[in-house]
Amino acid sequence: MPPTLASLVRAPALDLRVLAGKGGLEREVRWVHTSELADPTPYLEGGELLLTTGMKLGRSNAERRAYVERLAAAEVAGLGIGVGLSLDRVPAVIVEVAEVHGFPVFEVPRPTPFIAISKVVSSALAAEQYETVTTGFAVQQELTRAAAGREGPATLIRRLAARLDGWAALYDADGTLRQVAPATARPRTDGLRADIEKLRGMPAPSSASLPGIEGGRVVVQSLGAERRISGFLAVGTDRPPRTADRQTLGTAASLLTLALEQSRVSADAAARMRTALLRLLLTGERATPAELAHDIAADLPPGPWRVLVATGPEQAVAAFAERLCARAVRAGAPALAGELGGATVLVLPESVEPVEPADLPGLIAGVSGPVEPVAAADGYRQALGAHAVGLRSEKALTVHGQDAGGLLPLLDGDAVHAWAEQLLAPLRAHDAGGRGDLIGSLRAWLARHGQWDAAAGDLGVHRHTLRYRIRRAEEILGRTLDDPDTRAELWFALRDPSEVREDKS
Repeated sequence: MPPTLASLVRAPALDLRVLAGKGGLEREVRWVHTSELADPTPYLEGGELLLTTGMKLGRSNAERRAYVERLAAAEVAGLGIGVGLSLDRVPAVIVEVAEVHGFPVFEVPRPTPFIAISKVVSSALAAEQYETVTTGFAVQQELTRAAAGREGPATLIRRLAARLDGWAALYDADGTLRQVAPATARPRTDGLRADIEKLRGMPAPSSASLPGIEGGRVVVQSLGAERRISGFLAVGTDRPPRTADRQTLGTAASLLTLALEQSRVSADAAARMRTALLRLLLTGERATPAELAHDIAADLPPGPWRVLVATGPEQAVAAFAERLCARAVRAGAPALAGELGGATVLVLPESVEPVEPADLPGLIAGVSGPVEPVAAADGYRQALGAHAVGLRSEKALTVHGQDAGGLLPLLDGDAVHAWAEQLLAPLRAHDAGGRGDLIGSLRAWLARHGQWDAAAGDLGVHRHTLRYRIRRAEEILGRTLDDPDTRAELWFALRDPSEVREDKS
């Protein structure tokens, strides 16, 4: 503890006598300064015990009153006036003004040298500094052991709260509360969201100090390295902060940053391993899935599997994957998740059948049918195909073999539109001249598989008229419709989504 005016007054060897401001004797003394200046405040920082023989106190009551008021305003800890040299006794006006301001003033008898007071204060400050260093070292050891323990950050937060005689809370990088100690302090963390968001826009580590309860403080600090935020630490006390508190907080912040960074690195490594396993499983690796999983210590769900490929907003994809993995765990089987080909890929047990989410806008997911582990590559191809259909149709969840919608939805693209337009352009130019409906006739004839009477009936024309139109279409295109490739190309061109929409309009 730093020395106080009260501890100096209690020292028998100093023989100090308090004259005013007894209520302020618990003030801490940060230094002792001797001055005979009329205004020493420009050379003071606050917290000093000022000693003087009174040579420059002034002769008038007004000068002496101003002298005391300047010291009180400068937050000087107290004033000691030596008697027996310039003054026989401390002037009454100084005692009166000091009492009004609650400013401690005491009398230093002639036998007590000022250096004796300085030595007492210096010894006490040295003892405090030694205690701070040894306590800080002990705190470092305690918090380091806590961080290295099994629970890691959770134990460290509890020890930190105990050391500060307050509360402590740890947040993830997205601001989600992760740990708080003691548990009763949770309501105090609710109002810190805005402060965390402010720190998010600043390089890590950064901090903000806020007023607490009964003169206490709340400190919120971002955790991270190289300008990357890995979390946030908040602490609060119901008393004014101490020097040791700052050291304790700095130690805790460093240890938590290290723990979070190690956790992130471990998570990244685990994700890369899962991705490697997925790549081997889903791209035709010859080793058995069980052998691959054993090599990287990963658990695989029992077969048959469902393979899922998902893209979209990062939060939506992560939430969907988390739900499916949680369902797999509840079903008593693990799930394998990773990143592959720019998408999130999951291998799920057959029993976990995905359900289309209504609350995750922008998510596109494709799911394979049930496949055995040895056919995982086939499941991956099915999931990719279903996902491609979902992208074209803007459908959140597409299941292979159930609602994939066939090949036509895959034809909705700029390149396909341009190809269809170029192929049909000569026929469209003919129809624009009012010389017959070759486009409609060709579509009806192909839809009826070349049956003249049925197609003519659909069009409401004579079959000879339809025969003429089809021959005219062959002449314009320079291609025979007896060729199955020509029929297929024309059918796909006529079924291009843009052509279908135009036809319906």
